[in-house]
Amino acid sequence: MATNASEEPNATTSSGEGVVTPKRQPICVIVLGMAGSGKSTLCGRLCGHLFSQKSMPYVVNCDPAVVSTPFPTNIDIRDTVNYKEVMKRYKLGPNGAIITCLNLFATQLDQVIQLVDKRADAYEYVLFDTPGQIEVFTWSASGAIMTEALASRFPTVIVYVLDTIRSENPITFMSNMLYSCSVVYKYKLPIIIAMNKCDAIDCKFAIDWMKDWQLFQEAIEKETSHMANLTRSMSLVLDTFYENLKAVGVSATTGQGLDQLIDAIKEAAVEYERDYRPEYERIKREAQLARNKQREQQLHKASHKEDLITFGDPSATAHRDRHEDSDSDSTPDPLMDADQPEDENEKKEYEDFKKSFLSQKSTQN
Repeated sequence: MATNASEEPNATTSSGEGVVTPKRQPICVIVLGMAGSGKSTLCGRLCGHLFSQKSMPYVVNCDPAVVSTPFPTNIDIRDTVNYKEVMKRYKLGPNGAIITCLNLFATQLDQVIQLVDKRADAYEYVLFDTPGQIEVFTWSASGAIMTEALASRFPTVIVYVLDTIRSENPITFMSNMLYSCSVVYKYKLPIIIAMNKCDAIDCKFAIDWMKDWQLFQEAIEKETSHMANLTRSMSLVLDTFYENLKAVGVSATTGQGLDQLIDAIKEAAVEYERDYRPEYERIKREAQLARNKQREQQLHKASHKEDLITFGDPSATAHRDRHEDSDSDSTPDPLMDADQPEDENEKKEYEDFKKSFLSQKSTQN
């Protein structure tokens, strides 16, 4: 599925007054989070909220094992691969089948990008709902390929959904935050912590823990296990990192905090353009230079091999030997050097001519 020059992400369009303006690019929002954190429900609520604001999102479902989605999808991985069939055919478990489905889907990622790019003017946001098991996406090759491919073409933001109820425990909270830290360092993209289920419990305590490590230390003092000591040490090391993360309290059930989440996504997109896009552009240039260098090396090898074949042609050597041998007393037969005809009629004429020539030669002798 090819796109023309006007469909490239950096292409320009002309208005009626002849003013050239850059083509608008949608913001790609990749929703990640632990199983049960409410990723899909939050995506559904966010879709409805954007529809109500006349800002229709483009939605991509990347979870092949989900039975039904709480939102309409423009692209669905289930239309490409059958999760249960993959389990049966390749004799895989649940997580292995999800990874295999993502790998198969990643082979068609260029078509997904072309579809998104083609409709870029009609959509402001592109939402990607990922599988419930976070590790099968974040730590798989296909997840990295999809994320990096999107980030190299569009402003891309990661929304990490955190279960606020379960994070009331300081150790569980630190486990979630440590995972979000690993996602940041793996993908090198702007990240927003969406503290979900704030309709059931106020997320202020979690935000305070992020911004003030002393408050977190006071909370962890109540824990006496070995994990509490480890958590305390990690909080001391990573407190600067956590206090700089954007955090928003949301509710996928009531829609609370969605306006703040959208504002945070827009700010993260600006951050992407300022801090992250130059790095991805540099990576793209280096990759293109590496491909050009490899292509030149292949062409050089091919031309060198062609020269070897030309100079080492045995038929050419035999031809030179027949004409340059000064010790030979025999007179070359002009008929022997003639090209052999391929057509049957020409072959018959050739034989008749040869007989006639030999007959005349014997008569003269």
